[in-house]
Amino acid sequence: MTTHASAPQPLTGTTLVLAGVVLAVTNFMVVLDTTIANVSVAHIAGGLGISSSEGTWVITSYAVAEAICVPLTGWLSKRFGTVRVFAGGMMGFGVFSFLCGTATSLTALVAFRIGQGICGGPLMALSQTLLLRVFPKDKHAMTMGIWAMTTLTAPIFGPILGGTISDSWGWHWIFFINVPVAIACSLTAWVVLRRAETDRVKERIDGVGLCLLLLWVGALQLMLDLGREHDWFGSTMITHLAIVAAVGFVIFLIWELTERQPVVDLRPFRHRGFTVAVTALVFAYGTFFASLVVIPQWLQGAMGYTATWAGYATAFNGVAAVIMAPVVAKRMVTVDPRRLVFVGILWLGGTSLLRVFWWNSGSDFWTLALPQLIQGAGMPFFFVPLTTIALGAVDEEETASAAGVMNFLRTMAGAVAVAISTTLWYDGAQEKRASLSGMLNGAQATIDQFVARGFSVEQARLIVSQTVDKESVALATGQTFVLASGIFVIAALIIWLAPRPTRAVDTSAAH
Repeated sequence: MTTHASAPQPLTGTTLVLAGVVLAVTNFMVVLDTTIANVSVAHIAGGLGISSSEGTWVITSYAVAEAICVPLTGWLSKRFGTVRVFAGGMMGFGVFSFLCGTATSLTALVAFRIGQGICGGPLMALSQTLLLRVFPKDKHAMTMGIWAMTTLTAPIFGPILGGTISDSWGWHWIFFINVPVAIACSLTAWVVLRRAETDRVKERIDGVGLCLLLLWVGALQLMLDLGREHDWFGSTMITHLAIVAAVGFVIFLIWELTERQPVVDLRPFRHRGFTVAVTALVFAYGTFFASLVVIPQWLQGAMGYTATWAGYATAFNGVAAVIMAPVVAKRMVTVDPRRLVFVGILWLGGTSLLRVFWWNSGSDFWTLALPQLIQGAGMPFFFVPLTTIALGAVDEEETASAAGVMNFLRTMAGAVAVAISTTLWYDGAQEKRASLSGMLNGAQATIDQFVARGFSVEQARLIVSQTVDKESVALATGQTFVLASGIFVIAALIIWLAPRPTRAVDTSAAH
């Protein structure tokens, strides 16, 4: 997602240090915001008087908006200049973060999250582009290592910060904390990075393709988010949204495949290795990201965890990922990347099954946290080699556009998977509750025992009902992870359809 521009002289001294800090902090904050709200859904739902399933729109709206903006990064940089887009995007991110914190309704919060995602979408790629422009070439490897570390560690701190802030200060502050950081980074970038500005080129944009993209993606996400509340295809509105999404998608494909400068370049899909790798990425990443949303909701809604402790439990997967990343980097030199991806995705599937057998309504903290830690060890084996396979399959001049498509589909997969998985999870819990209620034996005797201990009849019935609810949600959670493990296995097997990469790849282009 870089622009064609004359290479500037690298920065030096204090200016270089300031530039590095600003770019690293920006990347950290943007990645952080993809997970910081995951453990705060219960707080947001309670504060706005909505259901937890509606609360997940806060996550999906940001992801969809970010995904749509990713393919526009290259055009925006060429048209307005990389530094201008970076500083403006950062300032906009801060403004919409403030507005998110002041929202008093779900409609307003989702609208502001969309704005936040639009402004934040280009920042991850631009922070990387600018790091490479301002640092000397002999320090590029070290620079990308620092950048990658912020990308890996941000998801660890997201749930922890989100939970702690929500419990201590209120959910509004998970957005307010972005504001001073965004202002400082935007102003500093404008002053420090001016020398690294890229040439501005007046280049047309595929306006029709962009409108079609907004149409079918918007209709699809609305259908998935609203379907459960409106009885799916029993609702005329949901049916119409499905038709718009399907027809819009087909027209979008036809248009983009025939457009000379498409907003989303689909031509890399003619390479079998790229198609296979992206398919595996969509299924594996979508399933993984959905678990990051379902688990905190289960812990808080049924297990009695605070947002803080739910954050601690879910954050462990990032710890092992950071530790194993250097190991994967070394193995990439000598091992077929398809084998690494196969092992990595199967590892994710194995930890999903581990949850099924280990987790129940009586599990303690470490029983819940350990599979998260184990899962994290497989994440670098999955993502980095998969990127190598995908980008190694396309022509060298297509690397940037192929990376943009990968990022778009990865982010979209997360949003779609969250909507689908939470629906299946909530519906599964209701079905399990109905089954358990029908098989419940001795309920009256249990109620009588509680009454004999001094509880009222209403209190005794409530205790029995809560016990049934807790067990039904635990069973639905296990059922969800059985399905997840199956998807991981399929994604792992798919990768063997890709040919082994025949050229070295700069995987930094994928971010």
